[in-house]
Amino acid sequence: MGVNLSKIKKEDMEYIYRWFSAAEFLKYYDYYPPIPLTKDEVDKVFSDYENGKKSEVFAVRLENTIIGVAGYDDIIEENQVATLFIGLGNENERGKGYGLEAMRLLLEYGFKNLNFHRIQLNVLEFNNRAISLYEKCGFKKEGIFREFVLRDGKRYNLLLYGLLRNEWIKKRF
Repeated sequence: MGVNLSKIKKEDMEYIYRWFSAAEFLKYYDYYPPIPLTKDEVDKVFSDYENGKKSEVFAVRLENTIIGVAGYDDIIEENQVATLFIGLGNENERGKGYGLEAMRLLLEYGFKNLNFHRIQLNVLEFNNRAISLYEKCGFKKEGIFREFVLRDGKRYNLLLYGLLRNEWIKKRF
């Protein structure tokens, strides 16, 4: 399919600005309120990623075009643990298997190159596409933060998932 992960380039930022200013993207991307971010706010987020020691962030590319962002946050090297995130910002590229391909690459990089023992993530209960993807990759539901998120006047649970290295080795898809 041609998906790869690479460093975020300066010219990628115009796409990232667009995604992070879209409430619909943010509604599924994070549990924070889906309030569109300004360019300065996005620059700060990605600068913090780049300059911090607790994250690794990549552009998800289809050939040479950025279609999303993915990576690890909250890396705790001493525990060999990190929190995974992925968001395909280009709506036309969703539902085509690119997320699965990006997850394969991300998990391989995390377990092999970064030597993680455990990779975890959280997902909103209404994000069925993401839940399906994570379960296909072998993630196990480990917990629920009940009524954690308020969206459009309604409460939703935040689901917690985890994947251990030995489970990934058995599951490799």
